[in-house]
Amino acid sequence: MAQSSSGRKKPNVLVTGTPGTGQTTTSSFLAEATQLRHVNVGDLVRDKNLHDGWDEQFDCHVINEDLVCDELEDMMEEGGNIVDYHGCDFFPERWFDRVVVLQTENSVLYDRLSKRGYTGAKLMNNIECEIFQVLLEEAKDSYPEDIVVSLRSDTIDDINKNVATLTDWVRNWCPKPE
Repeated sequence: MAQSSSGRKKPNVLVTGTPGTGQTTTSSFLAEATQLRHVNVGDLVRDKNLHDGWDEQFDCHVINEDLVCDELEDMMEEGGNIVDYHGCDFFPERWFDRVVVLQTENSVLYDRLSKRGYTGAKLMNNIECEIFQVLLEEAKDSYPEDIVVSLRSDTIDDINKNVATLTDWVRNWCPKPE
């Protein structure tokens, strides 16, 4: 059984991956199935102004990692969160009991991102991140190997299978005795 690294009563799960791999969809479905709280970091950054301005080249906010971590600290210590973000190396290691890296085949990802309006440098940067498995390597470098899992996320069937697998993991998780 998975064990907590703190006295939390419910686990914290990080769902990460290149934009377009299905983090938000997977996280929403998982939150519904497990009754854990879904925290979309992109929305949090926008809603609470946890950024340092706008990046014109990549058409997104420049996240202030310290402000994000300060905002999430109490919630994460409490447990019961599914954190959804396309980066992972700035979150404290102690926060997570499972780190899920979603991966998508490049042609599927290209189509998804193009439909979102990604073009030019933003589109190519994200495709290259997926080709070179940047998020998987970042997760492996940032968290204990035994909590990092890579899941394929090409189809809705993949997403449903991933949610079922993760729901089972959440239900079987038990906190470490204090």
